[in-house]
Amino acid sequence: MCPPFPPPTEQQTVVLLPRSSSASKSYPPIPVESLEEEYRVRSADDGKMFREEYNSLPSGFAQGTYEEANKEENKEKNRYPNILPFDHSRVVLSQTDGHGSSDYINASYIDGYKDTKKFIAAQGPKQETVADFWKMVWEQKAATIVMLTNLKERKEDKCYQYWPEQGCWTYGSVRVAVEDFTVLVDYTIRKFCVQLQSTDGSKTPRLVTQLHFTSWPDFGVPFSPIGMLKFLKKVKLVNQPSGGPIVVHCSAGVGRTGTFIVIDAMIDMMYEEQKVDVFGFVSRIRDQRSQLVQTDMQYAFIYQALLEYYLYGDTELDVSSLEGHLQKLHSTSAPFDRVGLEEEFKKLTNMRIMKENMRTGNLPVNMKKNRVLQIIPYDFNRVILSMKRGQEFTDYINASFIDGYRQKDYFIATQGPLSSTVEDFWRMVWEWKSHSIVMLTELQEREQDKCFQYWPSEHSVTYGDYAVEIKSDTHCDTFSLRDLVLTYNPDKQTRLVRHFHFHGWPEIGIPAEGKGMIEIIAAVQKQQQQSGNHPIIVHCSAGAGRTGTFIALSNILERVKAEGLLDVFQTVKSLRMQRPHMVQTVEQYDFCYRVVQDFVDIFSDYANFK
Repeated sequence: MCPPFPPPTEQQTVVLLPRSSSASKSYPPIPVESLEEEYRVRSADDGKMFREEYNSLPSGFAQGTYEEANKEENKEKNRYPNILPFDHSRVVLSQTDGHGSSDYINASYIDGYKDTKKFIAAQGPKQETVADFWKMVWEQKAATIVMLTNLKERKEDKCYQYWPEQGCWTYGSVRVAVEDFTVLVDYTIRKFCVQLQSTDGSKTPRLVTQLHFTSWPDFGVPFSPIGMLKFLKKVKLVNQPSGGPIVVHCSAGVGRTGTFIVIDAMIDMMYEEQKVDVFGFVSRIRDQRSQLVQTDMQYAFIYQALLEYYLYGDTELDVSSLEGHLQKLHSTSAPFDRVGLEEEFKKLTNMRIMKENMRTGNLPVNMKKNRVLQIIPYDFNRVILSMKRGQEFTDYINASFIDGYRQKDYFIATQGPLSSTVEDFWRMVWEWKSHSIVMLTELQEREQDKCFQYWPSEHSVTYGDYAVEIKSDTHCDTFSLRDLVLTYNPDKQTRLVRHFHFHGWPEIGIPAEGKGMIEIIAAVQKQQQQSGNHPIIVHCSAGAGRTGTFIALSNILERVKAEGLLDVFQTVKSLRMQRPHMVQTVEQYDFCYRVVQDFVDIFSDYANFK
């Protein structure tokens, strides 16, 4: 995996970059098999060649005019005075009551790889243009809206909320009612019933689906393209070819909007011609709306997404095809185009570990707080503790925030506490308001200490500012359930913490069967719903192998229940980008598949998986 580009240090408003005059340089299409090498060359030297290529792009149609956009009565309708639609490619609305300017909206038709006017690139609606926006959606028969900005970013308004939170609302002559919504970790899907208010009520209502990508950071680009590719696949699935253009908007309707459109078109081109032509395609669509793809980082991100897609493809499975897929993965005589389990896992172990992003954990003063020297949290998502007064470096603990299926930072993956880090462990539980701890190791395994016993066998025990008291200890089939009361001594506040201790997972190997895993995951989820969804702390000994497998399975099963789909490969890949060595062995990787199969077998009688 190639390292992400460092975020720019200054705020990104719609500043238009100066163009180099040497636009004579051309960049021919790249055959897919050369993509990896071309990406490497362009990324070298802090992305120098990406900048050069980006700066050689034409800025847009030289003869293009903006007469409509610049009319006095339309100026207020533009979010940014320098991002305007060309007259020749703008979306024209029907005029209302003979008002000449009522046909204007800041939106442009954009071609896809093969289809003309496949997209409409629009600015994020302003409060005074919401009615125009819905009028456009109705008149253009758009069935899909792709939103790539959040309403506010860094305290700045980026887009007006143009839909009702619940119930229905009328914008101009269009009535919009919320039918349904689903919130996932990277995006939210909202379904609207849209109807034109006509005097005779004869207009049939239509379903419009809005897919809102929420994980594009305030500046720069997403850390990894995995979420964006998943999102794009969902858009392709949802969009009905019979509908009108797909409406795509961010805030200005050029940067993220252009990036999304280019990735879509180049994946289509990859299938059709086994090559990609990012430079040529961006040049072409800039004749339809200037400035599409706004920064060299976005431009490089397009290549990163295409490379990711080329290297790993689409590894998503429908639950009903899992059994057949498993047989292929385990078959030693699989035909050459089938990747066996070892091959699939090897692609994961080949991912580069970003040692340069582990500076804090590798500081000499923190080294002794790590159980295993290879497993250290990345700086960008490590769990930070409050600094103890007058004591430097007391904010470090070997623990990483990990995303869940629906929520960012849903888990904390950590190592089993050492005798010297127990107080830090309880401080983490307290400060991050955690109510659930999942333990996947025994205190000793094969005559070696794997974890310090951080709870009392009876009564209570004190670590620094924290007292831990045991209230109950019950045995379920495969795990122990302990109710602990955690007290913060300085102000005598208390909190109940539930400790789920899974037995029967040897240090080498995997549990004998998947049922126990399914049960403990269900028990933890139930506890989460009752205690307010603060992070679930998961640990084994080093906090990578068994810990990663447990978190992977939690996310995979959650998705199987919600969508009937699974993607073991990308789930594990995404965990490994958040903490090194998550899901450590091919057995653990295989176990992820097998538990899902067990889950389907157990529940298929009364679920609609098959």
